[in-house]
Amino acid sequence: MSAPAVEPGGRLADRFRLEDRVSESGGATLWKAIDEVLARPVSVLTLAPTFERVVEVVTAARGASRLTDPRLTQVFDAAEENGQAYVVSEWVTGETLTDMVSSGPLSPERAAALVAEAAEAVAHAHRAGLSHLCLTPDRLVWTAGSTVKLLGLAVDASLGCVESDDPAREDAQGLGRLLYTALTGHWPGGGEVDLPHAPLDDGKICTPRQVTAGVPGFLDAITCRALLQESRRGLPPLSTPAEVAEALAEVPRPAPVPVSGMPPALALRSEAPDDLDTMRPPRPSSPPRPPARSRRRESGGMAGKAMVALIVVLVIAAVGLGAWTLGRNLGKPPTPPAASAEPSKAASPKLVAVKPSAARGFDPQGTDRDEHPEITQLAIDGKSSTEWHTDSYQSAEFGRLKEGVGLLLDMGRQTSVADVVVSLGDAPGASVQLRVGDNPDLGDLKKAAEQENVSGTVTLTPSRPASGQYVLIWFTRLPAFEGKFRGTIYDVVVHSPGSA
Repeated sequence: MSAPAVEPGGRLADRFRLEDRVSESGGATLWKAIDEVLARPVSVLTLAPTFERVVEVVTAARGASRLTDPRLTQVFDAAEENGQAYVVSEWVTGETLTDMVSSGPLSPERAAALVAEAAEAVAHAHRAGLSHLCLTPDRLVWTAGSTVKLLGLAVDASLGCVESDDPAREDAQGLGRLLYTALTGHWPGGGEVDLPHAPLDDGKICTPRQVTAGVPGFLDAITCRALLQESRRGLPPLSTPAEVAEALAEVPRPAPVPVSGMPPALALRSEAPDDLDTMRPPRPSSPPRPPARSRRRESGGMAGKAMVALIVVLVIAAVGLGAWTLGRNLGKPPTPPAASAEPSKAASPKLVAVKPSAARGFDPQGTDRDEHPEITQLAIDGKSSTEWHTDSYQSAEFGRLKEGVGLLLDMGRQTSVADVVVSLGDAPGASVQLRVGDNPDLGDLKKAAEQENVSGTVTLTPSRPASGQYVLIWFTRLPAFEGKFRGTIYDVVVHSPGSA
């Protein structure tokens, strides 16, 4: 069978119709195309048979397709068949960072918010073993739906044969370049970028505050710690995307535009081609409310008249009973109010969310006594799109080598615990305990609550009053995850009664 025609009107996989050639370079051509099965625009990258890195690009695209962060471009298909290699991904419309700063730098708040979103997305990719390595202003997009989208993860580097001995450090610097550009309107890197280059002072890149008035000192320091890999304000360089994300974690985020119905991105995920893992949509911060149930009005005729008559009889009876009771009571002397047999129920105390001062993986029976300390803060950052997870194990009971593992929260001081709301992964089968105590030792942390075979959002409520400086979410059984077993925590909220 001959290769499909790579020209306007040509079709790939009997469903993707090529429409407009967007760009072409070195045997790689980017197209706007139509998915005729789902009637949606898609982006299609075709690779000429002479392209030398076909296998690497297709492999990188397949790896990117398995990522779950909605801020990363979704890959729908990647294949090499009948002599033609191609990658199909979502068609993204909006303003690139280059567009946004073409008339001047962004406000510091907006600049920090955009790059914070990008940093969290890249950190998510690094946890899955993928990197970008080609972060430029054209790859960061503020979409028509008012969300951040980062283009080209893994694929851009494969196309350009870009490699790094330290990809985490390279992407941290790339995020620093994006933040510098957003704050100043200048590009501090190399390559062909349609922006003025960053000014130099004695051969060294000027800091954002030297270029643009009004840049806050802490943002200037974060930019230099990432971009220049320098210590600033007594703080070390930011050498990983996760460290950049953590440094920007407290900046306000851009508010999404409300959407009615299912967002297009979620609808697309459910129809992804069978040979690729579909991408899980971002976890909602709270479960959606079920739609109100409509009730059809039945035409009653005689039944309706009977109902009206019954209501009239009941009203007359109630009026008569009330009159009889009133007359009977008027003849009696007033009696003093008696003490209530039961004290009236006081209003339930208002619960206050108490933010932990720190979190760490808790593995007291493991060799290093910790699990993924680099991402523990993601479980208490208030964002449902980030996560902490345990190691992957061969069995749900940790190979019977340990009692459990968990996430230990340091509340900073003695705290009364009313309940703890934990957002787990979607896979059922987790068993979790809530333990509270004053010392970070398993024996001193007393079990306050437990739930078995759970998933999603779980509320752990102590059966009796519990207080302490340390709160432990303790997995005693793990749910299945990609052929093994792993516990995942997206978010933890500790509630305390009254003011905290």
